[in-house]
Amino acid sequence: MAPVENPLKQDPKYDNYDFPTNSPVPHNGHPGWTTPEQDAQVFQLRSLLEQAGYTERLDTMTMLRFLRARKFNVELSKQMFIDSEKWRSEFGGGVENLVRTFDYKEKPKVFQYYPQYYHKTDKDGRPVYIEQLGKVDLTAMYKITTEERMIQNLVCEYEKMADPRLPACCRKAGHLLETSCSIMDLKGVGISKASSVYGYLGKVSAISQNYYPERLGKLYVINAPWGFGAVFNFVKRFLDPVTVEKIHILGTGYEKELLAQIPKENLPTAFGGSCECAEGCMLSDAGPWQEREYYTPPKWAKRDDDTIENKPESAEAAPQTESTVAPQGETTLEGKAPAPAPAAA
Repeated sequence: MAPVENPLKQDPKYDNYDFPTNSPVPHNGHPGWTTPEQDAQVFQLRSLLEQAGYTERLDTMTMLRFLRARKFNVELSKQMFIDSEKWRSEFGGGVENLVRTFDYKEKPKVFQYYPQYYHKTDKDGRPVYIEQLGKVDLTAMYKITTEERMIQNLVCEYEKMADPRLPACCRKAGHLLETSCSIMDLKGVGISKASSVYGYLGKVSAISQNYYPERLGKLYVINAPWGFGAVFNFVKRFLDPVTVEKIHILGTGYEKELLAQIPKENLPTAFGGSCECAEGCMLSDAGPWQEREYYTPPKWAKRDDDTIENKPESAEAAPQTESTVAPQGETTLEGKAPAPAPAAA
């Protein structure tokens, strides 16, 4: 039976959304498409967590994501949430403090060996995330950084995707967006490289699945080597059908399918698009989250005294134009001080 539209039932104690809250696609269990039973399960899960002493991240959308991740089994969702909160309190001295203070100053050098970045949006309005695994050289990278800092950076990016990237994309699209569109480029990945990368990928994949559920919208695996498709066809038998539906395995002729999902002007030229950011697409962080009209400061940037830390990513903040700055007096996604607002003509 097709789901029936049902506007998100918000809890005034926890829900304070300043972006659209209904999903445009009728997917069962998603905001705007829940059943009365699922609404009751949200209430039940939140009540159990309150009884257990939890007061943060109990908003309705978060409850629904954890419930969907466990097929609306309230007890399993509760345990998943508790495990996530324990991890958040311990990882990097506390995830919220980490994302406020983390300075990944070695990023430009690391990206020479492992580019992983957000860049603009797909045709549905979701942020596009790109990883180029074929360039990975962990031996060279570990002379520049450590695995611990690489994983800390990844966690910070997960936090930034949740806020402010996705809210900004929602405002621009005019409807709710909770997921990303990801591109994993396997060009250059061979057996000799693969074995050295699996350990790292296993750790970051576990973080994504266990602590950031329901964030994958589509995944395009491009330049997949010969035999990869056959392996995936075997593996997908053990995956959730919903997850399998999101994954597209493509070889070298991927451009047509990729451009069907991502506007050409939003896709870097390296992948068949036409975008060439002045500072390089992999370091530009271009997207609605950098545009004055759609940006609002992320909740994690606010301290207890309601001030916002203004910590530059590097000693020299890159110059910003009117179209890529946050409103005057606020911090941008990367924590850089915004340029003054231009004088009226």
